[in-house]
Amino acid sequence: MNNLTPFAVILLLPLFSALAILLFHKQLKGAAALISIGSASICALLSVTLLGAGDEIYTLFPFIHISDAISFDINALIDGQSRGMLFVVTFVGLLVHIYSHQYMKDDDARPRYFGSLSMFMFSMTGIVLADNLVMMFIFWELVGLSSYLLIGHWFAKPSACEAAKKAFLTNRIGDFGFMIGILLLFGLNHGDVSFADLKDSFQSGPLNHLAKSQPEIITAAALCIFMGAMGKSAQVPLHVWLPDAMEGPTPVSALIHAATMVAAGVYMLVRCSFLFVASPLAGDVVTGIGAVTALLAALMAVQQNDIKRILAYSTLSQLGYMVMAVGLGSSEAGMFHLYTHAFFKALLFLGAGAVIYACHHEQDIWKMGGLRTQTPATFVTFLIGTAALIGVPFITSGFWSKEAILTVAWEECKICFFVGVLTATLTAFYMTRLFIVAFLGKPRSKDASHASDPPLTMVAPLLILSVMSLVSAIPWVSHKLQAMAPHGHHSDAHWLIVGISITALLVGVGGAFKVYSGKDADPLKLTLLANRFYFDEVYAVIIKYAQDRFAWIITGIERIFVDGLVARLPAAIACRIGSAARSLQSGHLQGYTFLLGAGIILAVYLAVFVLPRLGT
Repeated sequence: MNNLTPFAVILLLPLFSALAILLFHKQLKGAAALISIGSASICALLSVTLLGAGDEIYTLFPFIHISDAISFDINALIDGQSRGMLFVVTFVGLLVHIYSHQYMKDDDARPRYFGSLSMFMFSMTGIVLADNLVMMFIFWELVGLSSYLLIGHWFAKPSACEAAKKAFLTNRIGDFGFMIGILLLFGLNHGDVSFADLKDSFQSGPLNHLAKSQPEIITAAALCIFMGAMGKSAQVPLHVWLPDAMEGPTPVSALIHAATMVAAGVYMLVRCSFLFVASPLAGDVVTGIGAVTALLAALMAVQQNDIKRILAYSTLSQLGYMVMAVGLGSSEAGMFHLYTHAFFKALLFLGAGAVIYACHHEQDIWKMGGLRTQTPATFVTFLIGTAALIGVPFITSGFWSKEAILTVAWEECKICFFVGVLTATLTAFYMTRLFIVAFLGKPRSKDASHASDPPLTMVAPLLILSVMSLVSAIPWVSHKLQAMAPHGHHSDAHWLIVGISITALLVGVGGAFKVYSGKDADPLKLTLLANRFYFDEVYAVIIKYAQDRFAWIITGIERIFVDGLVARLPAAIACRIGSAARSLQSGHLQGYTFLLGAGIILAVYLAVFVLPRLGT
């Protein structure tokens, strides 16, 4: 139990930091940022020291105890998966905090921003440490609240408010399915929803028997759980919130929508991978949605002009890769890509923030250009991040993790493999397009011509993330090299995959240089891709002509029958009776005497004339 204190500190310190900042921000003022950064620093240092901790479950404090059979505690599940994810969340979170200190220096609501950041760190570490689905769901909802606050930080801006509401409501759709899935497993497994016990039950317990006798029930539970991941990890068709979430501050985009929050869905799927082993049909659905998301998002990114939106659709595409890997049964490959992606995508988002900062908050890449000479440090770090994302062979972390997913796809599903290769080609194309238009050529605007690198507090995180984008795959490289060493079919297949991957990279990069080199406007006019396959427009029509009209009918039924007949009619009748009876209580002695006499006469009449007849 010696490790209990560090895990409790990692979980609770950001909460105390958030409460202190949000409750006393007027008194703290400039110290609010330092408190939040200090909290993130301590959590990051502790997560590094705990990388070598043993696998164990630590009870931090009790939560709900209904009976001996039904209880839920706030625990810390420590294993290789949670240790790695905890390091990613706290390390990237610390760099984002440091970067934000300069980026948000002129923001009037700076304390509120850092308070929300600390709240998000608390929520995200709770998801990572959760050992049961109930604890995970609690922190899952807190992450949704934190993201709502951060996306809508500039609430005076209408587009930011709309984006925050869109993200919140879209995630609630997925979370509703997630909750149903948890309740199904709760009932099927006699109230036990801890990951360890659920896994044991699927292997040799009641859920194992149920999976064989009634597989449709397990499939329903698995798909409901997956709905939660579809919302958080923005999988088609619940992907529409993520690009709009770029309305939040750029550091928020790096932390929430590149490295941590959107990866929570993949992390949860890996924790629940036993569900998709027990239900192959659910695994196939996960694989299909992941593949479709990867390809559609890459196509959308090809025709976006906002630098943050390009990176947002890139995130969607890479998340599709991860989900596809989990659906194919390789949680290891999915988590591997999650780790590497967190570093190079955070680097790209923070690099985009540096570009926006240097260009006086301009986000259109066609109003940039020439930044290679204007912002050399940003240029080099962004180049490294781009190289990692497109998977430059052997020297970047993104190459190794992408190859791991493509290898699994080659072995399990050739269609998914070719979807992955096509996605890789498109990734190389749109990222090279972004790089050429923004950094090469001549400046296309006055802001771009006067741009310069941001201060050291913003450049230092970029340099650190650049190093991590190159070396974060080292623990896996030796394993990869060993897999390549044996002769035979597996080795030949691996080299074939590497060859196809490199060819896809060259085609994408070469095509982008061919199309965009020296251009001052986009020569491609692909309206369908530029308008993101009209998903938002289709949803608007569905809401207007289906949801709104259905809601109108339900409202009418509720007002007539439920509110009118069931609730208001009995109340109206009682009110009428009460009003009539109230007239009898006049307060006049003559009236009471008259009523007493009338009552006596009525009683005598009944006793003399009516009751004898009834008796006969």
